[in-house]
Amino acid sequence: MTTYLLAGGGTAGHVNPLLATADELRRRQPDAEIIVVGTATGLEARLVPERGYELVTIAKLPFPRRPNRAAVTFAPGLARVISGLAKLIVERHVDVVVGFGGYAAAPAYLAARRARVPLVIHEANAKPGLANRLGARFTPFVAVAFRGTPLPHAYVAGMPLRSEIEHLDLAAARAEAYPFFDLSPDRPTLLVTGGSLGAERINSTVFESVRAIVDAGYQVLHIVGGRSSLVDPGIEGYRMLRYCDRMELALAVADFAVSRAGAATVSELAALGVPSALVPYAVGNGEQRFNARDIVGAGGAVLVNDSDFTPAWVSATLLPLLADRPRVARMAAAAATVGVRDGSARTADLIGEALA
Repeated sequence: MTTYLLAGGGTAGHVNPLLATADELRRRQPDAEIIVVGTATGLEARLVPERGYELVTIAKLPFPRRPNRAAVTFAPGLARVISGLAKLIVERHVDVVVGFGGYAAAPAYLAARRARVPLVIHEANAKPGLANRLGARFTPFVAVAFRGTPLPHAYVAGMPLRSEIEHLDLAAARAEAYPFFDLSPDRPTLLVTGGSLGAERINSTVFESVRAIVDAGYQVLHIVGGRSSLVDPGIEGYRMLRYCDRMELALAVADFAVSRAGAATVSELAALGVPSALVPYAVGNGEQRFNARDIVGAGGAVLVNDSDFTPAWVSATLLPLLADRPRVARMAAAAATVGVRDGSARTADLIGEALA
């Protein structure tokens, strides 16, 4: 029996590929023991136990970026966490450590090195995070979701996606999606989403432009997120949702999408061949713009700055694009050329190489 220690968490970008990989490992080895290392405050604290995996929590230790009290206590705190994880690796007979970035990842990488067990890294973003830049120095087994990710030994495994996406029957899902969302099969569908919390710029611009989009012949499926204060105007051909528990159906029914450029979102759009206008999040370290590079370069998406995504841009650029159905079809085919639908299997294969 193989024992896997999977480390990562904090955000959906770390947790979801971790869980998708865990599911693939469990599918291949039903008797495998899978332990997940995370924090008590990240999404993993809820999602990992819900999926049926054991969660071991460690202290959240943000890397200090300036000399302050946190910097003084960081080193001894990190040493305690590394020692505890190294002890767990030995006592639980862990065969391999697999990391996905986030607060829990770096201590697990250092513990794996101390315990001398194989280490595998998966980096979801085209611009690597600090933990994975550290971990990639210790192992030749480095999986990345995007081509050109600047890590040594990078192998393009793609993104480990939810099984609902990886095994989606597009024709069947599309037929199910029309009545599920109360959409018409006779009109093309524009999917608009800014993620689970929504995106204010995307929401407000599309909301102001919805009449023009509908008049242009499209119907709109708009997932506004939990924080939005927008109220459904009741326009025929416009469907507003706060949340969407069936994103595979939303993606299946989409003829075009307007979205942020998070790693998972870009990977899902490419995997399913959905053309898009991507509006990278303007705050942070700019990783979303890098995530969009492959699909935009292939011609499967257009990139627009957050500040430029206005009703004027929709009128001048998006509406003519949507009206050019041959171009939309070419973009769909181009998006699919960079898509990967077996990222979980490729990552699991790399883990198998590390074990061997």
